[in-house]
Amino acid sequence: MLQDHYGNTLTTQSTAARDGYIAAVDSILTASDDPQPGLDRALEADPEFALAHATQGRHLMLLGEMKGARESIDRAVELASGTSTREQSHIEIFNLLSNGRGPEALELTRKHIADYPRDAFALAPSTSVFGVIGFGGDENRERKQLELLQPLVDVYGDDWWFLSVYAFALIETGQWQKGRELVEQALIQKPRSANTAHIYAHALYEAGEDRALADYLEAWLPDYPESNLLSCHAWWHLCLARLMIGEYEAVWPIYDAHCAPGATDGPSINVFTDGASLLWRSELAGVERSQKRWQALQEYQQTTLPKPMVFVDAHGGLPALALGNQEGFSQWLGALQKADEAGKLPAGKIPGEVSLAFAAFETSDWAKAISILEPIRDQIVRIGGSRAQRDLVLNTLLSAYVNDGRPEAAREIISAQSDRPRAIPIAGLI
Repeated sequence: MLQDHYGNTLTTQSTAARDGYIAAVDSILTASDDPQPGLDRALEADPEFALAHATQGRHLMLLGEMKGARESIDRAVELASGTSTREQSHIEIFNLLSNGRGPEALELTRKHIADYPRDAFALAPSTSVFGVIGFGGDENRERKQLELLQPLVDVYGDDWWFLSVYAFALIETGQWQKGRELVEQALIQKPRSANTAHIYAHALYEAGEDRALADYLEAWLPDYPESNLLSCHAWWHLCLARLMIGEYEAVWPIYDAHCAPGATDGPSINVFTDGASLLWRSELAGVERSQKRWQALQEYQQTTLPKPMVFVDAHGGLPALALGNQEGFSQWLGALQKADEAGKLPAGKIPGEVSLAFAAFETSDWAKAISILEPIRDQIVRIGGSRAQRDLVLNTLLSAYVNDGRPEAAREIISAQSDRPRAIPIAGLI
């Protein structure tokens, strides 16, 4: 029988379907090419290739096109009875994901990987900071992410994809040196893998090597298509690197051309949260507020992300605060409360508390911002995202300390991060 790159058998008799499927899976795992041509070839060659339909659904899920994703996965479910036990389980993982049943999908993934440890594409949604574990709202999610992958180290060996995702799990638990070594090995194999390059960017960020990071991305990004999945976010990393090294004027041409609403076709969650985070963090560093950019973000949010959802929940109030839109901010807080009461926010009340801290900071009530954030510092991880992304909240707390006349408290927090040898761009602190 035909097999994929990881030695898993495929229920199709068509080599063209197999080749198209493999190309599509590789495109999704690297985030470096459009998977659609491969999927089209696979389904044209074998319209009843169930796994290709499931992969089409996964592709659409990543783009945020959930209606089309469910239609494709429903078709895969219809065809699953004629496939192997592995493929049926694989398809069911994506079926659960497409119906918003993340915890069940994770439970099935654990069972699936125990039986089929090299089914990388079935494992992939449970990896990375934007995966099922990463967005699960668990205070211990970083450790659990690492625990999921550690038993598979020998199974995958020097496979570039596993090296990449395992490196990310290490980086997010403070083991950035080891993570960097692994992701550098992966880059030797797949230098144009956007997912791998992105993880390398996180390793450099955690190491405090912002100049090296900026130089790397300046060289890597121009050949990466704007339409691809990670374009907006990868350019955001370059903006952040420029911000970290104090080259503030270099940030905005990059942001306006590659990250701002209307300039990118990236996933809406990245366009909004990356933009809000960058604008707020730049102001913490002393950059003058841009009403125009905040207005564009608010309009984008109202159109594409009007309701609280994971990760967006903690960022959603920022445009209203920056624009002095108190009514809009109050509406967002009310929506957060309702969503939390309905059990729809994995991070529970934490996004609301973070939003209130942002509001206190905006009114220069430094003591209040500190009083909100200090007790929940260890729970900020629940909002999702990477360490680099959650520095939005950390930097707000540090800046509140500085503005409250307590720079020693800010420096104490920085010094306590022994696994992060980096500077924090806070006006009055560096």
